[in-house]
Amino acid sequence: MRYLPHTDEDIRNMFDAIGVKDFEELFRTVPESCRYDKEMALPAPKTEWDLNKYMAEIRSMMKVSSEHSVLIGAGRYQHHIPSSIPYIMGRSEFLTAYTPYQPEMAQGTLQGLFEYQTLTARLLGVDVANASMYDGASALAEAMLMGLRIAKKKKRVAMSSAIHPHFREVVRTYLQPTEFEIIELPFLEDGRTDLSSLAGEKDLAAVALQSPNFFGVIEEMEQAAEAIHQAGALFVASFSEPMAFGLLKNPGSAGADIVCGEGQSFGMPKSFGGPGLGMFGCKQKYVRNLPGRLVGETTDIEGNRGYVLTLATREQHIRREKATSNICSNQGICTLTAAMYMASLGGTGLKKLARLNYDKSEYLKQGLKDAGATVCFSAPTFNEFVVEFKDDYGPVQKRLMEQKIVAGVSLAKYYPGFDNRYLFCVTETASKEVLDTVISEVQK
Repeated sequence: MRYLPHTDEDIRNMFDAIGVKDFEELFRTVPESCRYDKEMALPAPKTEWDLNKYMAEIRSMMKVSSEHSVLIGAGRYQHHIPSSIPYIMGRSEFLTAYTPYQPEMAQGTLQGLFEYQTLTARLLGVDVANASMYDGASALAEAMLMGLRIAKKKKRVAMSSAIHPHFREVVRTYLQPTEFEIIELPFLEDGRTDLSSLAGEKDLAAVALQSPNFFGVIEEMEQAAEAIHQAGALFVASFSEPMAFGLLKNPGSAGADIVCGEGQSFGMPKSFGGPGLGMFGCKQKYVRNLPGRLVGETTDIEGNRGYVLTLATREQHIRREKATSNICSNQGICTLTAAMYMASLGGTGLKKLARLNYDKSEYLKQGLKDAGATVCFSAPTFNEFVVEFKDDYGPVQKRLMEQKIVAGVSLAKYYPGFDNRYLFCVTETASKEVLDTVISEVQK
C-alpha cells in the first residue's frame, strides 16, 4: 500500500460530496474563540544541506553521543543492531502505521506479528504470546490486572521490591484508583526476593518477580513458583533484559503462569527512553484473559494460507466491561523489529551473544572488586551488578565522562541507604579497553 497526500482535485471532490465549498465552511461549527487566527511561529524553510547542518549542530550539544561507551542498563540496554534489521524494517510491507483490522489489506503486517508471537512464545517458554504491549512497565501492570481477573474475588497482589522501580510505579498508577491492594516483598542480602511472608497469605491473586531483577540478580524461579503456587496465587514473571534467556532457563519452563517484560534489547535503539516493546505471554488456559491482540493463521476460500486477528478483546471490539484491556496500539513497528532480530540471531546466536554479555560483565565485576569496590549481592547476575565504593565515586565518574565513558547509575534515589551504591551494565558493545579504563580509574 502507498500513502499519498490528497491533490487539490481530491479535496474539491470531497467538498462537493459533503456540500461545502472550502475549509472555512468545513470548520464553521468550531467557535471563533477556539480558533488560532495568527500565523504559525515557524522558521523559514531550509535546504537539505542546511537542515543536515542544523541537525548536526543539535547533535553536538548532546552530553552522550554515539562515540561514547555506555555502561548503564537499568531497563535500557546498549546492544549492537545488525544492519539487516533497519533495512528489512524499512520495506513498505512492514513500515506502516496501519492497524491490521482488515486482513486483505495487511497480510505482511499480520504475518510478521504471527512470526513474532511464535518466536516470543519459544523464547519465554509460554503457550501463547500476544502481538505486544506498549512497554515492559505497562505489560507488568496489565499482567497484574489479568491475575486479578482470573482470581475474580481476590483483591490483593504482591510484587518484589527488586523489580525495576519504574515498573512498580506504573503498577501502582494502574491500581491506585481501584479497590485492589499492592504488597511489596523485600529482598534478601544476596539480592534475591524474600518470599517467606507468602506462607501466611490467603488472598493473593498474583505475585510478580523480575529475573534478572533490577540489581541484575538472577532469581531462583522454580523455588519461587512453588512458593507462590502454594500460596494460591498466579506467578507473574517480569524482565527488562530478554537477552538473558539466551543463557538462562526461561520463565515459562520454570513455572511462571504469565510472563511479561521489555523487549527493547531486540533491535531497538535506546532513543531517549522510547519507544519500547512490551512482550507478553501466558499459559493456554488463560488465553481468554490475555490483553492486547492475538494473530492467528487460517486459510482463505481457495485454500491459501492467510493471517487474521483471532483475539482482540478490547474496548473497540466488545462491551467495555468485558474488555481485557484498553490497549489501542500493538507497537507494530517495534514488534516486527524484535521478530527480525530474533530470527536473525536464531537460538544459537542468541545463546552466544548472551554468553558474551555475561562474560564481559563478570570481567568488570571482578576488576572493580580487585580495585577495592564491594560487590553488594552474592547471588549470580547476568549483565548487570551493584557495587559499593569506599570513597565518593562522583570524581571517578566525571573523569570517565571526559574519556567518553558513561559508567554506573546511582541507586540512592531508588533505594534508601544505597548512597554510594552503583548499578553497572556491560553488553557486547563494551570493549576490553573500555572496561580496563574503568577499573584503572577506580584504582587511582
